[in-house]
Amino acid sequence: MQKILVTPRSLTKSGHPALDKLSERGYELVFSTPGRQPSEDEIIGLLPGCVGYLAGVEKISSNVLESAKDLKVISRNGSGIDNIDVESAKRLNIRICNTEGANARGVAELTIGLMFSLVRSIPSQDEKMKEGVWERIRGIELEERVLGLIGCGQIGQEVALIALGLGMQVRAYRRNPDLSFSPSEGFQYVSLDELLSQSDIISLHRPAPLSGEQFVTAEVIEKMKKGVYLINTARAGLLDENAVLEGLDNNHIAGVAIDVYEKEPPDDSRLVNHDRVIATPHIGGFTRESVLRATSQAVDNLINNL
Repeated sequence: MQKILVTPRSLTKSGHPALDKLSERGYELVFSTPGRQPSEDEIIGLLPGCVGYLAGVEKISSNVLESAKDLKVISRNGSGIDNIDVESAKRLNIRICNTEGANARGVAELTIGLMFSLVRSIPSQDEKMKEGVWERIRGIELEERVLGLIGCGQIGQEVALIALGLGMQVRAYRRNPDLSFSPSEGFQYVSLDELLSQSDIISLHRPAPLSGEQFVTAEVIEKMKKGVYLINTARAGLLDENAVLEGLDNNHIAGVAIDVYEKEPPDDSRLVNHDRVIATPHIGGFTRESVLRATSQAVDNLINNL
């Protein structure tokens, strides 16, 4: 019986009815440790005999791919494939598929939720109330505020539509703008420098640079408006953590919200533990609807390519 490795944490912990389509076609499903992101050694130990790999966000290195002698298809249950050594996969004739846009709405709605949480200090005021402390922190309203989107693919476009509905102005930077997306006069594509200088809130929706360099550096932060709010639901590698911490400590950055980490769960992190940082455990696409869409598409991609 041919095998398929399944590693996304949402699937190894709870399973999913969409996986039944694979079993019905005679594939044996192999699961990594339930609810945990697998290590390289664990993946290498599980891959022998697997012709398919339904993959999460774990790093899939050249070492992993070299060990997968029977592997034909990697199917991501998300849009990003920057965790995969694509060049090695091409060399080994392993096809890579993704589920572009499947979790766009989930990530977009989390982004908006984090934005409200930042500008109204919702988590910290809830915490104070539970401690019996009546302490009001004055916030800001979002109407007519400028939201800057670094990256404006399917997720960024969903965020833009919701923000425009709130009465915000939206500025987007994308290397190759999708000019067919022009939802209202409140939306504009601008240069990166224009976005940094104009935005009250900046949200990241792009892959990490292929060079491995961070995107939000001290130089980039210096170009942002004083008192800016920063949201990252995209990739941990986009942020220079030390530069962001310095921006928080000198009040150039008013607050930060993050949902992604280099290691998940993260080790003791100064950024996560900062009192003006809201941290969530990579839940952007972790909704009932997003998981259903992503899993169904990932399974169909495996079936169609195998």
